Amino acid sequence: MNRIDLKFKELKGKNEKAMISFITAGDPNFEVTEKLVYSMEEAGADIVELGIPYSDPIADGPTIQKSSARALKNGATIAKIMDSVKKIRLKTEIP
Repeated sequence: MNRIDLKFKELKGKNEKAMISFITAGDPNFEVTEKLVYSMEEAGADIVELGIPYSDPIADGPTIQKSSARALKNGATIAKIMDSVKKIRLKTEIP
């Protein structure tokens, strides 16, 4: 069972809902992304979704569109996002 499934099972057992937070990976840079994940966990998030930035996020609305544009402008790539996830997983178990 993966971390997400385990978290939902845990919450279901306590009759609780999940607080899932979202940020665009690499916005404004990966150092900040990593710090934000840890801060979200400390603030009570059950799961953190890292959005992968792409060039035409028209269905995501203006806030995520802008964050995707910033991340891409600053060099975000899938390889860099996966490297960041590896670093994050060394310090936290949050799905």
